[in-house]
Amino acid sequence: MKVTEHIKQANGKTLFSFEIIPPQKGSSIKELYNKIDPLMEFKPPFIDVTTSREQHVYIEKNGLLDRKITRMRPGTVGICASIKHKYHVDTVPHVLCGGFTKEETEYLLVDCHYLGIENVMALRGDAMSHQKYFQPSQGGHSYASQLVGQIQNLNKGKYLHEVIDAGDKSDFCIGVAGYPEKHIEAPSLKSDLKRLKEKVDAGADYVVTQMFFDKKKFFEFVTAAKQAGINVPIIPGIKPIATKKHLQLLPQVFKIDLPEALIEAVESCKDNKAVRQVGVEWCIAQSKELLAAGVPVLHYYSMGKSDNIKAIASELF
Repeated sequence: MKVTEHIKQANGKTLFSFEIIPPQKGSSIKELYNKIDPLMEFKPPFIDVTTSREQHVYIEKNGLLDRKITRMRPGTVGICASIKHKYHVDTVPHVLCGGFTKEETEYLLVDCHYLGIENVMALRGDAMSHQKYFQPSQGGHSYASQLVGQIQNLNKGKYLHEVIDAGDKSDFCIGVAGYPEKHIEAPSLKSDLKRLKEKVDAGADYVVTQMFFDKKKFFEFVTAAKQAGINVPIIPGIKPIATKKHLQLLPQVFKIDLPEALIEAVESCKDNKAVRQVGVEWCIAQSKELLAAGVPVLHYYSMGKSDNIKAIASELF
């Protein structure tokens, strides 16, 4: 079932969902199941699975370092199929511009269609670690709006090199990212909303936001998006702080602001166990305010952990 259909059938009730990252190569999928199992009691209608970009690694060969390109966390589509089969929930694979040609994207989407996966999250992706700015792969898309367009073309039977007028066409529900505090590369929030409108106009069906810690910024973002003509469901993305390092890491990586009250609470903690409790409590309060506002879904970034997400969900669902 499509994400938008789950939202519609909920009749105004807020749903619970979460996002996971694939295990590193060599890790058992059972480890992933162990992290998902505790969250299934909250009946998520869908689970997102991220896709990793390729990375440069150096392998010693004959006393020299040989640079290779590899993916440390492959298997997104396979994991989506496994979760769908094991838990009978819908899965949302993340599809990136970066690291993929248009042909590779088409093959991935065809695989998803054959597996009965009806939802995809279309993202541009980040720059590689050695790049200052994002650079599209040769033969790939430069912007998420272009990727959305390709997915919509496939829904219409328009492949890259041929058109299928009849037959089994895909019917993907497409999610895209939104940024309550604007994308790192956007010159302003207004210009960033224009880019989001382009993705919606290209065929995006719903928006999931980047993490935020100030509810006011989310509500202002939703209001501004509606004023810009963006009328698809907007799902808040939420992440609990878990370590003191997050005070520096999250603003640096995601270019977001943390409320002073949260900063002070984390800084007063003696260890990371106390920090995790502060993060859980802040997230519960944040989630309750979002629930009261009637958001369609509370979407949690688990980042491979489930204990703090379970503690939060236990207070809400």
